[in-house]
Amino acid sequence: MRKTKIVCTIGPASSDPAVFADMCRAGMNVARLNFSHGTHAMAAITAALIKQVREDTGAGMLDVKKALTEAEGDVARAKEIIRAKGIAAAGKREGRKAQEGTIASQVVESANGQTGYAVELNSETDFVAKTPKFVEFADSVLEDAVKAEAASVDEVLAAASGEATVKEAVEEAAALFGEHVKVGQFAKVEGPHVEIYAHKKSAEMPPSIVAMIATDEAGAAVAHEAALQISAMGAQWLTREDVPADVVESERRVATEKSLAEGKPEKIVPKIVEGRLNAFYKENVLLEQSYVKDPSKTVGDLFKEVGGAAVAFARVEVGKGEAE
Repeated sequence: MRKTKIVCTIGPASSDPAVFADMCRAGMNVARLNFSHGTHAMAAITAALIKQVREDTGAGMLDVKKALTEAEGDVARAKEIIRAKGIAAAGKREGRKAQEGTIASQVVESANGQTGYAVELNSETDFVAKTPKFVEFADSVLEDAVKAEAASVDEVLAAASGEATVKEAVEEAAALFGEHVKVGQFAKVEGPHVEIYAHKKSAEMPPSIVAMIATDEAGAAVAHEAALQISAMGAQWLTREDVPADVVESERRVATEKSLAEGKPEKIVPKIVEGRLNAFYKENVLLEQSYVKDPSKTVGDLFKEVGGAAVAFARVEVGKGEAE
């Protein structure tokens, strides 16, 4: 009888090479052994290898690691695995607009009293945005941002998320939801008291506007009303002193040119300009806005009535951040 020489190669998952070698000599067919006419060594999965596959496929780091491990370090095979699972499509989604989504928000206790966080997570469609899994993912991104005490979008993306980062988790989410997913706007306010109002445009949708305001302890009495005002009226600055000088100068210039174009006497133009500037402040400065529930008073009056003060505020609305 003709004898066949069998060379047994122990795979990377083998836990006891000696046991497997004995089994091989006994002629047993072991699933974890690779039978061949030679040996095969798995290529080391290096950072450079992972980077190469990520750049070529657009897949997330964790998916690339899994594919390379499954392919035993074979780059070409890893790419095939990624394509077969549809992971590479995430890279192609990057160019698509993501202007829908939700905003996750939370108030936490901090050294200065309280801190409010708001993170916008965008998707391409409201169909995805309203799914429980998308809302849960937005909450997890917020949780990671809070743990990292993030202060900017970049810091949110760099925050740890399990064994990866938020940036990598978002890349993985794109494959899960089948859409371009991204972290949009981020806001953070701090003070003795922080109030958050999250507004839903319809019952079936998650929050699309989040208003946060930080106040002193006395101001907490009217903080909720102020948050409602911020959500509804979209103030841009807390006080007129907060308005950038270049914005004031631009408004003054426009008001002057408009007054002259209307044929107003030149000697009264400065007075008209000041009146128009005051109107600009009343529209855009929170404490100078007319209180929506009682236009006879301003938001500033609300705080005066309780002897309190507003410290800072922020307003985040889905799709209103910087254009992609």
